[in-house]
Amino acid sequence: MMDQSITSVFPEIKVLMNEPLSKYTNTQTGGPADMLVFPESVTETKKLIIWAKETKTPLTVIGNASNLIVRDGGIRGLTLILTKMNDIQINGTDVTAEAGAALIQTTEAAYQASLTGLEFAAGIPGSVGGAVFMNAGAYGGEISEVVSEAEVLTSDGEIKRLNNRELDFGYRHSSVQDYHDVVISATFKLRAGDSNRIRARMDELNRLRASKQPLEYPSCGSVFKRPTGYFTGKLIHEAGLQGYTVGGAQVSMKHAGFIINVGGATATDYLSVIHHVQETVLNQFGVELETEVRIIGEEK
Repeated sequence: MMDQSITSVFPEIKVLMNEPLSKYTNTQTGGPADMLVFPESVTETKKLIIWAKETKTPLTVIGNASNLIVRDGGIRGLTLILTKMNDIQINGTDVTAEAGAALIQTTEAAYQASLTGLEFAAGIPGSVGGAVFMNAGAYGGEISEVVSEAEVLTSDGEIKRLNNRELDFGYRHSSVQDYHDVVISATFKLRAGDSNRIRARMDELNRLRASKQPLEYPSCGSVFKRPTGYFTGKLIHEAGLQGYTVGGAQVSMKHAGFIINVGGATATDYLSVIHHVQETVLNQFGVELETEVRIIGEEK
């Protein structure tokens, strides 16, 4: 019988076995990936997706792992982290970035080309693929307002081009989530602008972010979605939960919507804090807090 193991089929691709994902997540928590690959091209990604389907190997695709919690048991099967697919191209007022490109670098490229429209994303720590996947937003702007199209890979390895309407954006949602496609690139339709004004707005938002968010600690960013008619941080603050700690995971004193790693946190610590916050806010205010952070992997 022919050897179908990943290292036999793809001897040219570096595969990390039982690799701790805590090395790559922004929370610095998470168990091991059975097999971890950083694909360097769409062709490589496509080959790996097809191999996973043909061998019935579970497949997980991750961007910058910024708004993500990986449980302490880790991830079975094959995990792809797309951060090496990070090319950014400018064509007129269009900026096309591969899925692994950092959103921060993409906003910087737009500024360098004097293109306006992406300033709101200047400090968002995610990747372009992750931003499209969840329709990331901040300070009054959302990815849905600037993406004209995205290229995705289906589980069959087929490349599809989806326009803004087909991406079916909603609050922290896109059709990519529904069909389990993998974003491989996105094109942002921007406008010619004044580079000094663009820089000033980016700097202003970064100052605002630094003053309000606990950027000095590892975290997964905003943990909960905003419930209709409420501000999440205000609810958590009024419930007296700031400073609530389990192990190394703590509700930030600086911004109640963040859970930070104050040292040695595990994913289980994070999930315990999340559950306690949800339970307390529901009991005190009758409001259900839904997680914005993506939670994947197995319990230990």
